[in-house]
Formats: sequence, structure tokens, C-alpha cells
Amino acid sequence: MNESDANKDLLEALDSVSEVKIGNVVKGEVLALDDSKQVIVGIEGTGVEGVVPFKELVTKVGEDIEETIKVGDVLDLVVISKIGSDKEGGSYLLSQRRLEARKVWDEIEKEFEAGETITAPVTQVVKGGLVVDAGVRGFIPASMVDDRFVEDLNQYKGQTLELKIIEIEPSENRLILSHKEIVKKEREAKKAETMSKLVVGDVIEGKIARLTSFGAFIDLGGVDGLVHVSEIAYERVEKPSDVLKVGETVKVKVLAVDPEKERISLSIKQTLPQPWDDLNQKVAEGDILEGTVKRLTSFGAFVEVFPGVEGLVHISQISHKHIATPNEVLTSGEQVKVKVLNVHADEHRLALSIKALEEKPTPASNEPEMKKAEHKNTKTEAPEESTGFTLGDLVGDLKNDDEDK
Repeated sequence: MNESDANKDLLEALDSVSEVKIGNVVKGEVLALDDSKQVIVGIEGTGVEGVVPFKELVTKVGEDIEETIKVGDVLDLVVISKIGSDKEGGSYLLSQRRLEARKVWDEIEKEFEAGETITAPVTQVVKGGLVVDAGVRGFIPASMVDDRFVEDLNQYKGQTLELKIIEIEPSENRLILSHKEIVKKEREAKKAETMSKLVVGDVIEGKIARLTSFGAFIDLGGVDGLVHVSEIAYERVEKPSDVLKVGETVKVKVLAVDPEKERISLSIKQTLPQPWDDLNQKVAEGDILEGTVKRLTSFGAFVEVFPGVEGLVHISQISHKHIATPNEVLTSGEQVKVKVLNVHADEHRLALSIKALEEKPTPASNEPEMKKAEHKNTKTEAPEESTGFTLGDLVGDLKNDDEDK
């Protein structure tokens, strides 16, 4: 080869050398793995070398770099920055991981533009939401996890969720996702199906979704029904949270369905045994029971002796003493002992007595009251059998007094 041909080949070789620019995608042939677990590569078509740090390689947790990367392997890499200023001896910092991330971002952008959803596992629970691995880091704000408030986000850790892309900005590594949108769509479909199947009188199962002061909302599968506090149990329930808890599965009876307003009325207590059904096996006349005063009326007091079973203590059976109203001696919520006078379970009637368990006062203890009553009777036109004297006796006594005078 003469000098002219040699010069020509050198010029062609120099022309074939591409300039390395930041952000370019290049191919790098693995030349060596140094002690710092960096991969030294020759950037094809440039005549210069590059360095790929271990953290910039695509590897799985616990993987040995020497087992996954071999000398002679050709890797697709992206140029991150230049190392050194020497034009001939300088090299570049390269990344395999960021190139893969770029490919993922491109794919996610296409899915976003097409209105498609993605699936990703939840890797971390952080303040304010969930972190997912979608090939790149994605974030689900707490308000977008479900279509209702979620108290404990830890239940989602490890789950793979279907997600809607809300916001994407690759340059800032920002990917905002929503599971709420998926849940709402699924719930709407389930709601329509459930509403079409509900029949008044049916007994079905549901899960307690929410508790309020006035009742419990039961998830029947995409649609919630309300169990009013009065329909939770036969005994009085002050607060639903006293007897129920969120997440609990319960049996409910369908009381009413309004498809237009999407309202469903349910009852838990109507799936339970009637409290009066086996009352004859529980109690008999003469039994002594303990109960709670539930209501006071002008004619007596209603005392609950079993859950959902109230008996009446008539005003005449409250005390041996005369009382004008029951609240003179009783208060609502008071615990009392009662004696069963009679039982009519089929009529939901139970007659009780408090005074039957109290010792009857002796005549001596009643003497002041008796004298007071007698004094009152002598000053009124009482019937003969009430006073113990006849009218003739009284007139005769008056005549004798006049004659003596």
C-alpha cells in the first residue's frame, strides 16, 4: 500500500468516527469489569471508551454482576455525561438503566395517549399514598387509592393494581396514577348487576363498609344498603359502633329497594330469632328477674328483662306506698329486680311486679297515714261503710248534747 492509499484509509476511518453527544443512544462492547464493579466499554463507531457504574446497570436485587455481564457483551446504553477533558483519552459516563427507563416512559406515554390502563405492584406505603413499580416509579395519592376513605393503606402493599394514568412527565420522573378510577368503574358495573337482582324479603350477605350515628352501610357488591340503627338488634342500640365493626360480614334482610334513588333498606335484626319466640322456655310465673327500666309512662314502667323483651310493671305494682307517677321512685336506665306475674308470649305481653319483692309495711308504720286519712273522712260526706258510723248515730249524738244543756 502506497502512502496515498494509507492516507485515504486514515481519512475514511476518521470520517467514520461519530461524535459522542450527551443523550445519545449508543452500543458499548464490554472490555473489562474493574474492582469498583464498573463496566468499561468501547463505544462503537467512536473510538472512545465509556464507564457504566454498577447502579446504572439493569440488574435484579442480589444478582452478581460478574455472572450477568461478560467481556465481549454488547450493551445498549445512553450517554449521561463526559468524564475528563482530554479529547483523546477522555471517556463518557453511560447508563443501561436509564435507557430502559426511557423505553418504559415512551411506552407509558403511548398508553396514556391511547387512554389505556397499566398494571403495577405496590412496592411501598409512604406518607400520602402508595409507590408502585411500573418499570419506573409511579405514585398513587391516598385520595386516588379507592372511591372511599381507606384508613390503612398497608393492606395494598404487595398487591398488583390496575391503574389509570393521571399525569406523566418523563423529564421530571413524575408519574401520577389512580386506582380510584378503576374501582369506580368496577363498582358501577357491579351496582347495576346487584340492583337488578335484589328482591324485597331476600336474606343476603354483605360487608360493613361504614358506620354512622344513625346506622350501618352494608356493601352488597358495588352498592351500599343502609341498616338503620333501629334495625340492628331487638335490644336498643345507642351507637352502631358498639355492636358492629367495619369489614365484618353480616346477614341482612332486604326491606325496600328504590332503583331510581339507588336506596336500599336493610335489617340485621330480622335475620335473628324473634326474642319473644322462646320466652315460655326462658321464664314462668313467679320467676325473679333482673332488668333495666327502659321507659316510664303515666301508668307504669317498661323493664327490659331479655334483649328485645320488655315487660310492664303497672303503677300499682311499683310500690306499696301510693305514688302519683312512676318517676317518683324510678329512673330510666335503672337496674331493678322484678317478679313475673304472668306471661303471654304470643301476645308479646309480660306482667311484672317490683313491690312483690319488697316487704309490705306493717300497720304501725302506716299509722300516721291512716290517722290522716280518718281525719279527712270525718270532714267529708263519706259513705257509711267508709266511716264506720251511721248517719242516725251522728244525729242522735247531737240531740243528746242539746238535752243536756
